[in-house]
Amino acid sequence: MSIWDKFKKIKNDDWKSLLKLSTDFQSTYYFNEKTNERFGFHFYATLVDEQIIQESALPALLTKKFESLDDLHRIVPIADIHILKNPRDIEQKLLNGYVLVTLDSDKNRFGFIAAQKEIVRSLSQPEIEFSVIGPKEAFVEAIGQNLNLIRKRLPIKELISQEYTVGKLSKTKVAVLHIEGITNKDNVDTVKQRIKNIEIDTISDSSNIVELLSDNSNSLFPQLLDTERPDRVAAILAEGKIAIIVDGSPHVLIAPTTLIEFFSAFEDYFLNWIVATFFRLVRFFAVVFSVLVTPIYVAAMTYQYELIPPDLLGILVTSRRTIPLPPILEALFLELTIELLREAGARLPTKVGQTIGIVGGIVIGTASVEAGLTSNVLLIFVALGALGSFTTPVYKMGNTIRVLRFPFLLFAQFWGVLGILFCFCILIAHLLRLTSLGRPFLAPIYPLRVADMKDTLIRAPLQKMYRRPHVLRTQKPKRFNKKKAENPKDIDE
Repeated sequence: MSIWDKFKKIKNDDWKSLLKLSTDFQSTYYFNEKTNERFGFHFYATLVDEQIIQESALPALLTKKFESLDDLHRIVPIADIHILKNPRDIEQKLLNGYVLVTLDSDKNRFGFIAAQKEIVRSLSQPEIEFSVIGPKEAFVEAIGQNLNLIRKRLPIKELISQEYTVGKLSKTKVAVLHIEGITNKDNVDTVKQRIKNIEIDTISDSSNIVELLSDNSNSLFPQLLDTERPDRVAAILAEGKIAIIVDGSPHVLIAPTTLIEFFSAFEDYFLNWIVATFFRLVRFFAVVFSVLVTPIYVAAMTYQYELIPPDLLGILVTSRRTIPLPPILEALFLELTIELLREAGARLPTKVGQTIGIVGGIVIGTASVEAGLTSNVLLIFVALGALGSFTTPVYKMGNTIRVLRFPFLLFAQFWGVLGILFCFCILIAHLLRLTSLGRPFLAPIYPLRVADMKDTLIRAPLQKMYRRPHVLRTQKPKRFNKKKAENPKDIDE
């Protein structure tokens, strides 16, 4: 039964019975000194800032002439005031932090004064996407504060924000941002339509939106990029993409996205382009090494001994001389141990988790080698592979890399190097079919767009990236004037 249905059962304006709705619901009546009119305040104390009521609304209504609800706009020094006739608006407004004002002489209408209680944490540094160079602000859980951080960086009227309510129970606010005149309208319409079609009871975090909006929710790869950096969101909006802000989440979603973006740290754009390109290549190599090093070890030690140089083969044979387990079990034992240490470190308090990760890794690794369960060479490979997976700038993609090693391990055990190649082909076929809002996930590699390769494996100088990505089909393909960017002094002269 709705709040209004319960309102209708109340007889003789006995508002005290409203307290039975919830213990935090308050209803109080007052008399205006000028007109001797009785008016009532009704609100949820846990959603309303009572200081606003006591200092702004109540003194004005008690001391100034108050004959009609229309006078609220004149005598109450608050901008957000609504006068509505539909009784069914009461429930929504009350639960959104408004104060319901009733007047005995105006019973057919309802006044609402905005007095929302804002409980937000202070701004802090990014924890996942931390950078030594660049801004140090990160998003918080309040949607209004996050919008403020973005608008400070894009103070233009073309930045459009449209808000939706998702979740039958949670009533979560979801804001869709784009720049009018730049962003492709089809992409914007696709996002809006998918959000409107969401049928779910609660939304706890932006991660729920990722799963609900993804083109293929069964894929290991996230198809929407999440970030905690306002500067990154502002830059990507200017590029012609869409941002999705979810109330209660400190991460903003970006769509459409590509695979390359998950391996590009935003700090790359604050460094010299040569240095940034070097670090980006190191990052790509580390990810490939992390996925393939253990499967190649298993394939070589099980089937293809000839792939190993003779000098290295002697070291590997010596290290495995006392190992009773086959290579696949040896590798799985170490990989699962690493994953257990990661999970234990993540679930425990920060200081304890760091201790568990360091001490546990040293103790378990040393003990397993001395006990003859694993070889010291494989222990080094697994440790380096774990380090390689940590270089992924986006946490969700790092989780994907962690999981990918296990299918490659199984294929390596069954068919050796051929199995690794077969698994790699399956992975590539999946990525070729994968899309983000209908846009190719492997762009600009597939379909090949040479002009967009300036920001993939390499990071070209900023003045060279004067065009927005072709895959976005933006309304304004050019970002700025190429000649002026490359030769500013010559142009001025």
